[in-house]
Amino acid sequence: MQSARRHFLWGLAAVALSGCGFKLREGGDFAFRKLFVNFPQDPLGVELRRHLLGTGKLELIEDPKRMREADATLDILSQNRQRVIVGVNASGQVREVQLRLSVGFRLRDAQGVEWLEPVTLQMERDLSYAESAALSKEIEEGLTYRSMQSDIVGQIMRRLAAVRRRG
Repeated sequence: MQSARRHFLWGLAAVALSGCGFKLREGGDFAFRKLFVNFPQDPLGVELRRHLLGTGKLELIEDPKRMREADATLDILSQNRQRVIVGVNASGQVREVQLRLSVGFRLRDAQGVEWLEPVTLQMERDLSYAESAALSKEIEEGLTYRSMQSDIVGQIMRRLAAVRRRG
Protein backbone atom coordinates (compact mmCIF):
# COMPACT_ATOMS: atom_id res chain seq x y z
CA MET A 1 0.00 0.00 0.00
CA GLN A 2 2.79 2.41 0.96
CA SER A 3 4.72 1.64 -2.26
CA ALA A 4 1.68 2.27 -4.47
CA ARG A 5 1.06 5.58 -2.72
CA ARG A 6 4.69 6.62 -3.16
CA HIS A 7 4.57 5.80 -6.90
CA PHE A 8 1.34 7.76 -7.27
CA LEU A 9 2.87 10.82 -5.53
CA TRP A 10 6.01 10.65 -7.68
CA GLY A 11 3.87 10.40 -10.81
CA LEU A 12 1.78 13.34 -9.68
CA ALA A 13 4.89 15.41 -8.99
CA ALA A 14 6.34 14.55 -12.43
CA VAL A 15 3.11 15.63 -14.16
CA ALA A 16 2.98 18.86 -12.16
CA LEU A 17 6.61 19.75 -12.92
CA SER A 18 6.34 18.93 -16.62
CA GLY A 19 3.19 21.02 -16.95
CA CYS A 20 4.86 24.13 -15.52
CA GLY A 21 7.76 24.06 -17.99
CA PHE A 22 10.36 22.87 -15.48
CA LYS A 23 13.48 21.28 -16.89
CA LEU A 24 17.00 20.81 -15.63
CA ARG A 25 19.61 23.38 -16.58
CA GLU A 26 21.43 22.24 -19.69
CA GLY A 27 24.99 22.91 -20.72
CA GLY A 28 25.03 25.65 -23.31
CA ASP A 29 25.22 25.31 -27.05
CA PHE A 30 28.65 26.61 -27.99
CA ALA A 31 29.85 28.37 -31.16
CA PHE A 32 32.94 26.14 -31.08
CA ARG A 33 33.59 22.41 -30.70
CA LYS A 34 37.33 22.30 -29.99
CA LEU A 35 38.62 24.63 -27.29
CA PHE A 36 42.25 25.26 -26.44
CA VAL A 37 42.46 25.99 -22.71
CA ASN A 38 45.30 28.18 -21.57
CA PHE A 39 45.23 28.17 -17.79
CA PRO A 40 47.03 26.45 -14.91
CA GLN A 41 46.11 23.36 -12.91
CA ASP A 42 44.97 25.39 -9.91
CA PRO A 43 41.57 24.91 -8.18
CA LEU A 44 39.82 27.34 -10.56
CA GLY A 45 41.37 25.70 -13.63
CA VAL A 46 40.42 22.22 -12.43
CA GLU A 47 36.80 23.22 -11.79
CA LEU A 48 36.52 25.05 -15.11
CA ARG A 49 37.94 22.04 -16.99
CA ARG A 50 35.46 19.77 -15.22
CA HIS A 51 32.52 21.99 -16.23
CA LEU A 52 33.72 22.32 -19.83
CA LEU A 53 34.16 18.55 -20.18
CA GLY A 54 30.88 17.96 -18.38
CA THR A 55 28.93 19.59 -21.20
CA GLY A 56 29.73 16.63 -23.42
CA LYS A 57 29.83 19.05 -26.35
CA LEU A 58 33.43 20.21 -26.25
CA GLU A 59 36.82 18.70 -26.90
CA LEU A 60 39.48 20.38 -24.76
CA ILE A 61 42.95 20.78 -26.21
CA GLU A 62 45.69 21.44 -23.67
CA ASP A 63 48.83 20.68 -25.66
CA PRO A 64 50.22 23.93 -27.17
CA LYS A 65 51.47 21.91 -30.17
CA ARG A 66 47.83 21.12 -31.07
CA MET A 67 46.62 24.69 -30.54
CA ARG A 68 45.98 25.18 -34.28
CA GLU A 69 43.34 22.41 -34.23
CA ALA A 70 41.15 24.44 -31.84
CA ASP A 71 38.20 26.54 -32.97
CA ALA A 72 38.75 28.92 -30.04
CA THR A 73 41.14 29.65 -27.17
CA LEU A 74 40.09 30.42 -23.61
CA ASP A 75 42.73 32.36 -21.68
CA ILE A 76 42.59 32.99 -17.95
CA LEU A 77 44.45 36.28 -17.79
CA SER A 78 44.43 36.93 -14.07
CA GLN A 79 43.24 35.51 -10.80
CA ASN A 80 43.38 37.39 -7.53
CA ARG A 81 42.25 36.58 -4.00
CA GLN A 82 42.14 39.27 -1.34
CA ARG A 83 41.26 39.28 2.34
CA VAL A 84 40.53 42.79 3.56
CA ILE A 85 39.79 43.80 7.15
CA VAL A 86 36.66 45.94 7.13
CA GLY A 87 35.70 46.05 10.80
CA VAL A 88 37.50 46.22 14.13
CA ASN A 89 36.24 46.68 17.67
CA ALA A 90 37.32 49.39 20.14
CA SER A 91 40.37 47.40 21.24
CA GLY A 92 41.54 46.91 17.64
CA GLN A 93 40.52 43.26 17.25
CA VAL A 94 39.27 42.19 13.84
CA ARG A 95 35.48 41.68 13.77
CA GLU A 96 34.71 41.55 10.05
CA VAL A 97 36.66 40.68 6.92
CA GLN A 98 35.77 40.91 3.26
CA LEU A 99 36.89 38.20 0.85
CA ARG A 100 37.39 39.24 -2.75
CA LEU A 101 37.96 37.06 -5.78
CA SER A 102 38.53 38.36 -9.28
CA VAL A 103 39.17 36.38 -12.46
CA GLY A 104 40.08 37.90 -15.82
CA PHE A 105 39.58 35.93 -19.03
CA ARG A 106 39.07 36.24 -22.77
CA LEU A 107 37.96 34.04 -25.66
CA ARG A 108 39.48 34.29 -29.12
CA ASP A 109 39.20 32.29 -32.30
CA ALA A 110 41.99 30.45 -34.13
CA GLN A 111 42.96 33.62 -36.03
CA GLY A 112 43.26 35.64 -32.80
CA VAL A 113 40.02 37.60 -33.24
CA GLU A 114 38.48 38.18 -29.81
CA TRP A 115 35.01 36.72 -29.39
CA LEU A 116 34.97 37.89 -25.78
CA GLU A 117 37.19 40.85 -25.04
CA PRO A 118 39.12 40.66 -21.76
CA VAL A 119 36.59 40.58 -18.93
CA THR A 120 37.19 40.60 -15.20
CA LEU A 121 34.56 38.99 -12.98
CA GLN A 122 34.64 40.04 -9.33
CA MET A 123 32.93 38.72 -6.23
CA GLU A 124 32.95 39.92 -2.65
CA ARG A 125 31.65 38.29 0.49
CA ASP A 126 31.64 39.62 4.04
CA LEU A 127 32.45 37.34 6.97
CA SER A 128 32.34 37.98 10.66
CA TYR A 129 35.52 37.13 12.53
CA ALA A 130 36.28 36.09 16.09
CA GLU A 131 39.81 35.43 17.33
CA SER A 132 38.43 32.80 19.72
CA ALA A 133 37.16 30.78 16.73
CA ALA A 134 40.13 31.36 14.41
CA LEU A 135 40.35 27.76 13.16
CA SER A 136 36.67 27.48 12.29
CA LYS A 137 36.75 30.92 10.66
CA GLU A 138 39.71 29.80 8.54
CA ILE A 139 37.71 26.78 7.38
CA GLU A 140 34.70 29.01 6.68
CA GLU A 141 36.94 31.33 4.67
CA GLY A 142 38.15 28.42 2.51
CA LEU A 143 34.59 27.25 1.89
CA THR A 144 33.54 30.79 1.00
CA TYR A 145 36.37 31.13 -1.52
CA ARG A 146 35.34 27.79 -3.03
CA SER A 147 31.73 28.96 -3.32
CA MET A 148 32.80 32.23 -4.95
CA GLN A 149 35.00 30.28 -7.37
CA SER A 150 32.06 28.04 -8.33
CA ASP A 151 29.90 31.11 -8.96
CA ILE A 152 32.56 32.63 -11.21
CA VAL A 153 33.00 29.36 -13.13
CA GLY A 154 29.23 29.31 -13.69
CA GLN A 155 29.36 32.88 -15.01
CA ILE A 156 32.23 32.01 -17.36
CA MET A 157 30.28 29.00 -18.66
CA ARG A 158 27.19 31.13 -19.33
CA ARG A 159 29.25 33.74 -21.15
CA LEU A 160 30.93 31.08 -23.28
CA ALA A 161 27.53 29.64 -24.18
CA ALA A 162 26.25 33.10 -25.17
CA VAL A 163 29.06 33.68 -27.69
CA ARG A 164 28.02 33.47 -31.34
CA ARG A 165 30.29 33.34 -34.36
CA ARG A 166 30.81 36.61 -36.13
CA GLY A 167 30.40 36.96 -39.84
